[in-house]
Amino acid sequence: MKKLTLTKFALALGIMGVVSCNEDNDDKLSISKSAVIENYAEIVYQNYLDSYNDAVNLETVVNVFVSQPTEANFENAKSAWKQARESYGTTEAFRFVDGPIDDENGPEALINAWPLDENFIDYVEGVSDSGIINDLVNYPSITKQLLIDLNEDGGEKNISVGFHAIEFLLWGQDLTAPSEELAGLRPYTDFVDGGTADNQGRRRDYLSICAGLLTENLQYLVDAWAPGAAYRTYFTQELSEDEALKKMFNGAAILVYSELAIERVNVALFNQDQEDEHSCFSDNTHRDVRLNLQASINVYKGTYGNISGPSIADLVAEVNPELALEIQGVITDVVVKTDATLIPFDLAIAEGPESIEGAKVTAAKTAMQLFGSELSYAANSLGITLNEL
Repeated sequence: MKKLTLTKFALALGIMGVVSCNEDNDDKLSISKSAVIENYAEIVYQNYLDSYNDAVNLETVVNVFVSQPTEANFENAKSAWKQARESYGTTEAFRFVDGPIDDENGPEALINAWPLDENFIDYVEGVSDSGIINDLVNYPSITKQLLIDLNEDGGEKNISVGFHAIEFLLWGQDLTAPSEELAGLRPYTDFVDGGTADNQGRRRDYLSICAGLLTENLQYLVDAWAPGAAYRTYFTQELSEDEALKKMFNGAAILVYSELAIERVNVALFNQDQEDEHSCFSDNTHRDVRLNLQASINVYKGTYGNISGPSIADLVAEVNPELALEIQGVITDVVVKTDATLIPFDLAIAEGPESIEGAKVTAAKTAMQLFGSELSYAANSLGITLNEL
């Protein structure tokens, strides 16, 4: 799993400096912090519920393909995977705060761990018998518990389950040049008895189990944030208001400043390596990037889908209107610069940071980090300090 970089983020914030806290700001607020926190909790619940529903659809479509492995059903499974990524992408601002997604019992590593060593799961170019699927001696049966136990066993790139395991099974390695603008070209016949690649039945079992696990783990998150659930009650009623707001800020700021800008964008650009893309098999990384950015914006603005309520942005606007206006400008700028990057992402990074397209990626990365730092200033305007992470 790509680990969060809390220390790096905290250090960066320390270097940038933070404005002094103003603990008297509560007296200026006409909007209650509790209303902002309640609105956030509803957003988290609805976003995870949408993600769960999309995962249910993915599991259903995958199981249709597994029972009837036709090319049309294979393409339907790929489409369902991309649809499921849409709703999951905006949940990632709910991470990094020791919440249900990634506390000590959290399922994040079973949902979205990456980067992934393909060789750990299935055959790769030049090695037709590699991976769990082709290892009949050590793993005579492909079972749910086996795949859970093997996830990150022996190394953080030994990913056995989750979105990217399913992605690899559906697309295979992307061995084409970025200029060809093609994703992985795994044939559907890898899943057909007597078709391409060996162990087609074990590959079908593997894919079906992974899809079921994804649904199961997202159900856990929906249950944690449902109205009346223990964690939601803790977050909205038992935490102090400033501590809850701090978690909201931290999730949004760490995602956009560090995890997205550095780990998911800049590392890939610097290395010019498709393997460092978040969704490297499907060429869907451009959607990951845009959705992750939107995730942080959603938290700041208190909006998601049809939900629009009291927000962090409203609080900031009351205590420091100039800063609120500045942040809105930063948000507009980062969206424009991110949308200006080339699609697919592997083509955008192919010529490195000094190229015309690479410079656009760098500009987007810099704007993402500026948004993250502005979130830290916004927190400080409310008397909340993020660099105590």
